[in-house]
Parts: sequence; C-alpha cells; structure tokens
Amino acid sequence: MIRLDNINKTFRVTKRQAGFGRAVKALFSREYETIHALRDVSFSVKDGEMVGYIGPNGAGKSTTIKIMCGVLTPDSGACDIDGRTPWKERTDHVRGIGVVFGQRSQLWWDVPVIDSFELIRDIYEVDADRYHSNLDELTELLDLGELLKTPTRTLSLGQRMRCEIAASLLHDPKILFLDEPTIGLDVVSKIAVRQFIKKLNVERGTTVILTTHDMQDIEAMTERILLIGKGRILLDGSLTELKKHASERKTLVVEYLGAMPSLSDGMTLVETGEGRIVIHLDPSVLPVSDAIASLTSQTELTDVSISGVSAEEMVASLYTEYQI
Repeated sequence: MIRLDNINKTFRVTKRQAGFGRAVKALFSREYETIHALRDVSFSVKDGEMVGYIGPNGAGKSTTIKIMCGVLTPDSGACDIDGRTPWKERTDHVRGIGVVFGQRSQLWWDVPVIDSFELIRDIYEVDADRYHSNLDELTELLDLGELLKTPTRTLSLGQRMRCEIAASLLHDPKILFLDEPTIGLDVVSKIAVRQFIKKLNVERGTTVILTTHDMQDIEAMTERILLIGKGRILLDGSLTELKKHASERKTLVVEYLGAMPSLSDGMTLVETGEGRIVIHLDPSVLPVSDAIASLTSQTELTDVSISGVSAEEMVASLYTEYQI
C-alpha cells in the first residue's frame, strides 16, 4: 500500500542574467528563486494496482517518484509505503522496490551487463537460487541473450533499457517505479516491454507506477491515471473517465463519390481531399447514426471510419483546461 498525504517540496535555485559582468557580480551577490515542485500532493495506491502518473515536463512527476523511493526528503507531509517512511528507513525500503529511470542508468558503463547484475545481486543480498531463476526468466522474456556479455557502453538505447528493466527486477520487488521506461525503444521492443510489465503485474501482483509522455504506454498498461500539473494533483480516475471529462467528440473519416456533402449541426469540417473529408462530430448535438444517414442521403459513401478522442488529444485538452 502506498499513501501520500499533503506532500510539499521546494527547491532553491540561483538565477543570473547572461554576460561576464553578471557572472562576476554573482560571485559576491546571488539571486535565488524558490521553485514549488509539489504542493499538497495526496493519493493512495493499492497493492497490485497499475497507475499512470502523467503531466507535462516540470509538473512534479519525477520529484514525487524520488520521494517515494527515498531519494528526496519532502519539506512537509507524510509518505507511507508498506508501513515504512522511505527517506527514514531507506535501506529496508529499497529492498522492496524496483526503479527504472529512462534517462539514468544503474548499470556499470564499462563492464558486461552480467557483471552489473552480479553486483546488484550482492547489493540486495539475493540468494543464488532465486537470482538465477529470476535471471533466466528475465533473459527469456526480455530477449537479453548475448546482451548479457556486452559492455553497457556498447548497447543501443533500446537494448540498455531492456537490461535496466531486468536489473530492477532481479530482487523480486513488490513495487516497481517506471520513469519513461520505453524511451528510445523501437515498436517491437515497446510491445514486448508492455506485455512483460502487464504479465509481471498479473502473475506476481507487482504494484506499478508509470510516468511517461507516451500515451500508448498508458493505454496499454494502466487503468487508473493521476494527472499532475504545477505540483498539484488535478485529476484521479480511469482513462475512460478522463476521456469523457476531456471530450465526447468523435472523428469521422469519410470517403465518397460525387459532390462533397454538406454538413449538419454538430459536424465540423477538419480536412478535405479528393473524395475524402475528415469531420469532428459532437454526439450530444447529432448522434453518429444520424450523421452517417445525413451524409448517405447526399452522396455515395465508399468508406467510413469512426474513432474517439485519442489519449494524446485527451491529455492535451486537459493541459489546456488546467493551463499547465
């Protein structure tokens, strides 16, 4: 169980204008600015839950993750993870969590990946049988194979990310924090990682908190979403609920023969082409069936596709609504 109550975190950063003169002046008199990274952040996550934690750059996602990992200490508020306060009981706490930061590596740069894995095993004091069982399973599921013999510095970003995920799971953590875990992965690797994380959640009951800008990751792996902006939790709900909150708009791609049909109330023309139009439809004004009937009565339709609001559009509209 993860519970955060009124977490606040600020950072004091120096500021100065460009130029040599300003730089010299800053040696004797510095200007500071206080950044409010988190403001009264509160939420809870049940055991075995998969949660997408989303927001724009600078919203406070990584700061929250670092507090839950025990890396940062908040200015005020409480954080309880399985009965422990992360920054006060960090040694015991980290034994039960796994962390993947897409922009940072936990693997040693100049040695083969397997050597890093062995060192991680020693750090977490994983017994030999459990370690080899986990290593064999992770090697097969993430297709590591020859990568284990390769120095980390020679791996591509996608290959390294697969090894990073494996490294974070060698000690069977109950909670997995993923910060941009699919960054730099090709389509095939992304699908493999998503399937693996979902399998991990189902078979082992691993709690997963995922932060990412890739909304396909969110749609594929999570049911619940937390939206943070300017250090505050703005929304908490399922992806379906958030889509409804954002918009009920439908997009119709219509291919036709003959003259372009006229549009009824509730339909907005977005794009035109030879024998093809793209329409935004508000179902509260005009039901989809009536919209298609109206178009069919005017011209011969050769193809119609209907889609709802994409996750990217939904998040973009929420950013606009909350001015973040």
